[in-house]
Amino acid sequence: MSLNATPRGQRLHIALFGRRNAGKSSLINAITNQEVAIVSGIPGTTTDPVAKAMELLPLGPVMIIDTAGLDDTGELGALRVQKTLEVLNKTDLALLVVDPGQGIGDYERDVVNRAREQKVPVLGVINKIDLYPEAVNRPWQQELDVPFVAVSALTRRGINELKMAVVKAAPRDWALPTIVGDLIEPGDLVMLVIPIDKAAPRGRLILPQQQVIRDVLENDAVAVMVKERELKHALASMAVKPKLVVTDASAYLKAVADTPPDVLFTSFSILFARYKGDLPTLVAGARAVKDLKPGDKILIAEACTHHPIQDDIGRVKIPRWLRQAVGGELLFDVASGGSTLPENLREYKLIVHCGACMLNRREMLYRIMQAQEAGVPVVNYGVLMAHIHGVLKRALSPFPQALAVLEEEQVEFEDELALLQQVSRT
Repeated sequence: MSLNATPRGQRLHIALFGRRNAGKSSLINAITNQEVAIVSGIPGTTTDPVAKAMELLPLGPVMIIDTAGLDDTGELGALRVQKTLEVLNKTDLALLVVDPGQGIGDYERDVVNRAREQKVPVLGVINKIDLYPEAVNRPWQQELDVPFVAVSALTRRGINELKMAVVKAAPRDWALPTIVGDLIEPGDLVMLVIPIDKAAPRGRLILPQQQVIRDVLENDAVAVMVKERELKHALASMAVKPKLVVTDASAYLKAVADTPPDVLFTSFSILFARYKGDLPTLVAGARAVKDLKPGDKILIAEACTHHPIQDDIGRVKIPRWLRQAVGGELLFDVASGGSTLPENLREYKLIVHCGACMLNRREMLYRIMQAQEAGVPVVNYGVLMAHIHGVLKRALSPFPQALAVLEEEQVEFEDELALLQQVSRT
């Protein structure tokens, strides 16, 4: 991922929904002014969701998602419709494309109702006004209680008006909170502890590290990067203390030992727990560790698919630490990629999620909601590792709200896991 490219998870996700041949793919081509979607008069040409990254001013970087028709038929068609509806889980703004020749029916009402349940704003688009010019006079908005814009994807009529309507309809709070910008002031020094190990891609930094560096620079602060073994020497050689130390979770114990107690301290993964999800909920989820018993099932949830290394954090280290915590065997399942978590969540006693750097915030929040509905506690890698290493309270020092969760729940993380802290050092 280039530092000049906006990651997919940071883009406003705009998804198009509608029946087959409503003109969704043509509309995407008109909005992007590129031939990015296959257009055909044959119903069902689009079979899977297709995403296109672009810039849409003044919204900035967005992700446009084309979907299969809501009225697709047959066994495969039903699967395509299911995939289409799953796109709502990561949608910030839904465009409902209507063919005036077909009008509004149960398909359109169903997707609008689903969007409302998930609090996804909907903007209606009447397409093909070159064929149905009288359609502009029909009271579409009253039929579904959503705003409508009339366009012709073929002639590009109304496309600029559609873009303006998208800007107006986009959720006001869609923009992600800053990663570290609210924790620092211009001129502050931020020390980033970045181990270089087998998991680090050769020749580049991993995405969360890139994004934190960029956020520090955008907030006119100074980013200094060191490996964990150089942190103590670097701190001693500086004339001023850093405002914040951010470490990779794999170096918690070394980094926290070398960081002065009056310096804010956290990890990349905890920053992303707040940036992409709900940090207090994930902190509360860590308390489930003390309730685990041998034989319990745990789900390791990964946002992306990757080739596991020999000592993979999610598949090897975390399972090993959790087995040590309960003093017996646990059953682990791994769910990689996909737009949602598995349907059988109630089987698990704990969900351990990755940092979600490849998900947008709405999708990560939806996954947290899935876990809550199933009554299963959820925690992410960084929060769990801080808990296991006995440093969670220290790693939450920049976040009073999350610290309050510890006090309210009266969870004594460091005392409960003092033994594990000794084990993890070996």
